[in-house]
Amino acid sequence: MGGRELTRVRRLVVKVGSGLITAREAGLDPGRIGALADELAAVRQHGTEVALVSSGAVVAGMARLRLQVRPRSIPEKQAAAAVGQSALMEHYETAFARHGVTVAQILLTQADVSARARYLNARNTLTTLLGYGVVPIINENDTVAVEEIKFGDNDNLSALVAQLIDADLLVLLTDVDGLYTGDPSRDPQARKLDTVEAVTPEIERLVWSDADRVAVGGMATKLQAAQKAAASGVPMVIASGREPGTLARVLRGEPVGTYFPPRGDRLTARKRWIAFAVPPQGRLLVDAGARQALIERGKSLLPSGVVDIEGDFDAGEVVALCAADGDGKEFARGLVNFDAQELRMIRRAKTTEIESLLGYKSFDEVVHRDNLVVL
Repeated sequence: MGGRELTRVRRLVVKVGSGLITAREAGLDPGRIGALADELAAVRQHGTEVALVSSGAVVAGMARLRLQVRPRSIPEKQAAAAVGQSALMEHYETAFARHGVTVAQILLTQADVSARARYLNARNTLTTLLGYGVVPIINENDTVAVEEIKFGDNDNLSALVAQLIDADLLVLLTDVDGLYTGDPSRDPQARKLDTVEAVTPEIERLVWSDADRVAVGGMATKLQAAQKAAASGVPMVIASGREPGTLARVLRGEPVGTYFPPRGDRLTARKRWIAFAVPPQGRLLVDAGARQALIERGKSLLPSGVVDIEGDFDAGEVVALCAADGDGKEFARGLVNFDAQELRMIRRAKTTEIESLLGYKSFDEVVHRDNLVVL
C-alpha cells in the first residue's frame, strides 16, 4: 500500500472541482452533488468532521446567465460567480438536508489569510462550525477577488484550509484516479503512481495540462497543494471523484489514488502561516555561506549574509530568501526585522556596525530563526 499511515481521521478536508459537479452547458448537476453529499454524510456517521472546498460558482452562473463561453475578464467572472454562488449553495443545502446535515458558506480571499488576525478569525470560525456539526462549504470569494489577491485555484485553497483547521487528511477529488507518469488518455504506457514521497523536479515534470473548458487548475496546482499539505503535516490523496465509495476506501487506507505522505518535521501554526498564507513582499538575495547556515544549522539571517534587496517592504512583512548565486531560487521565507531602505544601508555589514550605519539598532538579525521557514 505504499505505507499509507492514515490513523484515525477526525477531521477531513475534501476538495471537488467544477468538472465533477457540473454537466457541460447545463450548469450544476444535482445528481452528482447529491452523490457527493451522500458520501460525505456517510463519512460523518463515523465521527469524522468534514469541510468541503467546492468550485462551481462561475459555471453555475454561466448557466443562469446563458453564457456560452467562459468569461475572460475579471468583472465578467465576478458577475458569473455572484449569480452562481447562491445556486451552488442551494444545491448543497438540498443535498445535505436529506441527511439532516446543516451546511455553512465560507468565502475566502488571499487577504483574509495574509493578515494574521483575519487568519486566526477564519480558523476560529471554521473550527466552531465543525464543533456544531456543520459542514462548511468553502470557495474562493470570486466576487471580490482580483488578480493580486486571488489564491488562483481551489487546490491551493484546500491545502490552506487543511492547515487552518489542523486536518488529519486532505483529499482532492478529480476526473482522474491519481497522478500518472503521462497522460493516460494518450499514452497507453502511462502508469498511476501509488505514493509520492516528495514533490521533486522529476515529479513536477510529469504533470500534463488538460484542455478542459470547465476545470481550472490541473495537476500542477495539485502538486503545489501536496507540498503545502506535507509541510503542514497533513497527508494528501488525489483520487477519482467519479468512482462511488472512493472516500470510504481512502479512509480505510486502501491504495486508492495517489498518496502524498506528510513531512516528519511538521511546521508550527505560526510558521505555516509565514510559509503559505502570506505572499512575499520582496526578495533578499543571500550568499552561499548564510544560505548553508540557515538550511543546515538552523541559524538566523544576519546582515552580513545579505547580498542584495529586491522590492519595497516594511519591517514585519514576509520576504522570500533566495540564493544570490546560481538560479536565484527561493529557498526560505520569513518575517523581516528591517524595512527595505534600512536593509540596503546595512547589507553585508557586521551586526556591530548596524547602529553606526542606521543611527540606532533594534535587532541583530535580519530574519530571526523563529520567524523563518526553510521551504
